[in-house]
Parts: sequence; structure tokens; C-alpha cells
Amino acid sequence: MEDIEIIELYQKRSEEAIVQSDKKYGAYCFTVAYNILSDNEDSSECVNDTWLHTWNVIPPECPKKLKMFFAAITRNLSIDRLKNRSAQKRGNGELTVVLDELEECISDGKDVEEQYDAGFLTQVIENFLREISKRDRQIFVRRYFFTESAAIIAKRYGIKENAVYVSLHRTRQKLHKRLIKEGFNV
Repeated sequence: MEDIEIIELYQKRSEEAIVQSDKKYGAYCFTVAYNILSDNEDSSECVNDTWLHTWNVIPPECPKKLKMFFAAITRNLSIDRLKNRSAQKRGNGELTVVLDELEECISDGKDVEEQYDAGFLTQVIENFLREISKRDRQIFVRRYFFTESAAIIAKRYGIKENAVYVSLHRTRQKLHKRLIKEGFNV
């Protein structure tokens, strides 16, 4: 089923929208959640919560790219679940490592997650990503949005894991310079 048809089902308040969403994007959303949570049960619950959240926002929302819309919702729900779960201890997933890596180029004493969600910072990062090579952008997004491990990224692009780390390091350095140029105290 095409995305526009799935969106129409949500707008008509048809429960078939959830069935079709899960059929087309369930595995994808599960992977997004699992990369953050490293837990099958929590990841499945986040996917189910994604469909509920989508049900509650369409309408009035009308996403242009349904796959990315679902990915963003799943990612945010997974991060929230990880925060709740890690109130007593840090999580096992890649998120902690990812935030630590990003902290070296965006931290100015504030919480990294606060800065990451800040509108201006997001816009600066989006603009920065448009300017770098496609491969570096894809590696960066796979690591820092989808929280994929370097091993999975290396396999996906047919490169060595070390090449992933080098690309990420260089991209973070460039981003760090850009943030300083944009007035962030990093």
C-alpha cells in the first residue's frame, strides 16, 4: 500500500491504517527502537506506541515522508523509554555512546539532549549535513539519528569499521567548527 493511502486511512480514522503501517514499516520502526533500547519487548512496545501516537496526530498532521515520520516518533518514544528505564542505571544501547560522541562537539555545559532538541541547533546541523558528502552524511545520520553501531554501518556501506570511525570523527570536527562559527559556546 502506498504511503498516501495509509495517511488517508488515518484521516478517515480507519483501524486498517495501523495494520498497514505495521505491515509496511513495523520491522523498520522495530530496528530504530532496538538500536536505542537493545531490548525486544521494549522495542515492540515502542512500535505499538508509534502507531497510537500517529493515530492521535493524523489528522491534523499530514506527513510528507511517512517513513521518516514514523522513524522520528519511534526514536523519540524509544529515547523516552530509555530515560525512564535508566533512571536507576544507564541503558545497554548505543544511545549513551552516541550522546557521548556528540558531546565533544556540541556541549557547552548544558545537557546534550537539551541542546540536541533546540530548534536553532537542529537547523544548523541540518544545513551542515546538506553541505557534506552524501556518504559522510549517511554515515552521520545512521550513527546519530538511528543509533546504528559502527559495525552495522560498515557492513551496510561495504567499508571497514575503522573507516566509519574516521568519517564520524572528521564530520564531528567539521560540525564543531561550524557550531563555533554559528556562535555556540562549545
